[in-house]
Amino acid sequence: MDLSYARVKKNTPTVMVYIFRYLILFCFAYVLVYPFIFMGVNSVKNPTDWFDPTVVWIPKGFSLDNFKASIIFLDYWKSFGSTFLNGMVPALVSFFSCAVAGYGLARFKFKGKSILNVIMILSIMIPDPLIMIPSYDNFRHLDILGIFKLINALTGVDLRISIVNTPFVFIIPAILATGLKNGLFIYIYSQFFKGLPKELEEAAWIDGAGPWKTFLSIVLPSSGASSVTVLVFSVVWYWNDYYQAQIYLSENFPLSVVLSNFNSNLSLLNDISEKFSFTTGSLLMTCCFISVIPLLIFFLFMQRKFVQSIATCGIVG
Repeated sequence: MDLSYARVKKNTPTVMVYIFRYLILFCFAYVLVYPFIFMGVNSVKNPTDWFDPTVVWIPKGFSLDNFKASIIFLDYWKSFGSTFLNGMVPALVSFFSCAVAGYGLARFKFKGKSILNVIMILSIMIPDPLIMIPSYDNFRHLDILGIFKLINALTGVDLRISIVNTPFVFIIPAILATGLKNGLFIYIYSQFFKGLPKELEEAAWIDGAGPWKTFLSIVLPSSGASSVTVLVFSVVWYWNDYYQAQIYLSENFPLSVVLSNFNSNLSLLNDISEKFSFTTGSLLMTCCFISVIPLLIFFLFMQRKFVQSIATCGIVG
C-alpha cells in the first residue's frame, strides 16, 4: 500500500506536466482554429439565424445561399484563375529561381558577391511600397538599363513595351529572383546550402557532372527542408498579396483584390439578392471562407513536412 502511494506520489508531477502541456496546446489550437470555425458556421446560417442572438454555433436552419451568392459576387472561378496565373505560377517560379540564386551565393566565389549579399538583405528590409512607383514605371515602359530609351532618343523607334496588366509583371521578377519576398527565400536557401556537405558535390564533379547537373541532381533533391519552407511561404504570400495586384492590374483581379474591394462592390448585391437569401455580414464571411479554403487544403497536405522543415531550418517568428 505504501509502495503504491509512493509510486502515485512520484508520478503526480509528471502527470501534471502533461496536463499543463496539453492544456496550453489546446488553448493555442483553439485560438488558431477559431476564426475558421467562426467563418464556416456563419457561412451556412440563414438570415433569420444571423440576426438571432440565441444562435451562436449551431444554426437552426442551414442554407447554401451564402455560398451561391459568394461565388457570383466574387466571380469566383474567373478570380481563381487569375489568382493561379498571377500568383501560383510566379510562386512556383520563385521557388526554383531563388534556389538557384541561393546556391550561387552559398557555394561560389565571384566578384561582387558581397554587394549581392547586401542587396539581398536590403530587399528583405525595404518595404514593397517604397519601390512600387519606380517598379510600375519600369514595367509600364519595360527597358534594360535605359538602352531602349537611348535607342528611342537616337532613332525615334520605341522598343519599350508595357507588361502592366499582364501576368508577366509578376512572372519576370520571379524568374530573376526579385519577386515578392524573394530576398528572404534566397536567404533561407543560402543558409541551408552552406550547411550541406561539400563532399556530395565533389563526388558529382568527379563523375563528370557540371554545376547545373550537380544542382539539379544532388543539391536541390537534398534541400527538402528549405524547399518545403520556401514553397509554403511563397504560395501563401502570393495568394494573399493584393497590394501589387491592385497596382499592376486593372482587370481580371485575383481573389485577394476582389475580396479587399468588397465594400466598393456592394452595388452588385441588388441583382444577387433577388435570387438568394443572405445578409451582407454572412456574405462577407462566406467570401472569406471560400477564398481561404484552397490554402487550407494546400497546408493540410504540406503541414507535416512544413513543421519538420521549420524545425530543421530553425526559422522562428
